[in-house]
Amino acid sequence: MKKAILICMLALTALLTCGCEFELSTQELYSLPKLPAEYTELDNRINAILAEGAEYAAPTSGRNIQPVQLEDLNGDDREEAVAFFRNTSDEKPLKICIFNATENSYELGTTIESSGAGIYSIAYSDLNNDGTTEMIVGWRVAADQQALVVYTFRGSEAVELMRTNYVRYTLADLDQDRMQEIVVLRAEGETGGVADYYGWQDGGLVPRVSARISITMAELSQQGRITMGVLQEKIPAVFVTGVEDSAWAVTDILTLRNGELTNIALSDATGVSGEIAPFRSLYPSDINSDGVTEVPCPVEMPGWSAEENSGYYWTVWRSYDEEGNASTALNTYHDVEDGWYLLLPEAWWNQITVFRNVSADEAVVTFYLRNGQNALPFMRISAITGSNRNVKAMRSGRFILSRQAETIYTAELLEPNAEWDLGIAEDEVREAFNLITREWMYGDN
Repeated sequence: MKKAILICMLALTALLTCGCEFELSTQELYSLPKLPAEYTELDNRINAILAEGAEYAAPTSGRNIQPVQLEDLNGDDREEAVAFFRNTSDEKPLKICIFNATENSYELGTTIESSGAGIYSIAYSDLNNDGTTEMIVGWRVAADQQALVVYTFRGSEAVELMRTNYVRYTLADLDQDRMQEIVVLRAEGETGGVADYYGWQDGGLVPRVSARISITMAELSQQGRITMGVLQEKIPAVFVTGVEDSAWAVTDILTLRNGELTNIALSDATGVSGEIAPFRSLYPSDINSDGVTEVPCPVEMPGWSAEENSGYYWTVWRSYDEEGNASTALNTYHDVEDGWYLLLPEAWWNQITVFRNVSADEAVVTFYLRNGQNALPFMRISAITGSNRNVKAMRSGRFILSRQAETIYTAELLEPNAEWDLGIAEDEVREAFNLITREWMYGDN
């Protein structure tokens, strides 16, 4: 639809600028392009369903939350229209109606019906590379229960490939056979969690193996996150992070080892993940762009003296090999509130502390050299906002790290930095400084 409108607008622009003598009235100039006939027919058919007492019931989470979506499901290079409805007068009120594209119209082909509270999420993927797009639907069965169903399309029929209870899931090619498998996270018992790995067999998705995870489904549902990542040997893995009481992050790492789904983060001694750290709104990512996923482990810095806590965190980022052995990739100080982080030399460990101060239109993080009972400020990094930010950024001693639309980031090296044998140079600060990339979160599947 957007393509059709865009083409019409480009054609109109061409007519107006080519120098040809066309006489167009003011009303004609400001009229919207007419939609193609097939979209008008689709609109009529949808309105007929709504007139029978149905209402739109779009998915509430994930990337695809529109009430009507266009997707080529059968691989014929024509987009089917997928529409979501609820009709409370029917025995199965939830409906996914699939309209097949004809030459100049849309015809209702397949209707998938279900009982329950709503449609939680929907995703589309050609899971086994056969040219047909599977539809992965998360049905909200009840307030605290969800069912995951994968449909494929054979002719005009929607065929179920798998169905299971779940809390979250992700698509993953863990065995690297170029076909997408599904890792399903679900509750087991009152507090435990388990990951089920569904793979392809005899044309369908079947449960192959399972692995125990440390986190509960409540910890995953709140501030938790599933991250598709890579181990040191370039082996794919699923990083599952749960957050306990908004205070502690627990990360399980799932990969295939000798054909078995294995949680390589589990400790043999404790039976739970060894990746437990204070939660600072950080999640596994490839933070240094080396193609390997690192897990953040914030550690509180010391205060002015060894007896004091600072309340600020030095973050160690660790990568894992297939056997579950971790090694440090890099160290950072993350100022999540102001949107930046700084790479820290490992030699600074236990030598520095920080303090953040906020005033009108300026947030300043001061780095201190711990020197016995004294703390000497050696560097400041500022996030400057407001209408006067350009003037403030040029204050004597400051140099600019980054200019953004509404914020200027500056640094300032102080006298103790020059006298310290581990002091940092201006170009090294620029190289170590990074903006935090805000991920657009579509919601969970």
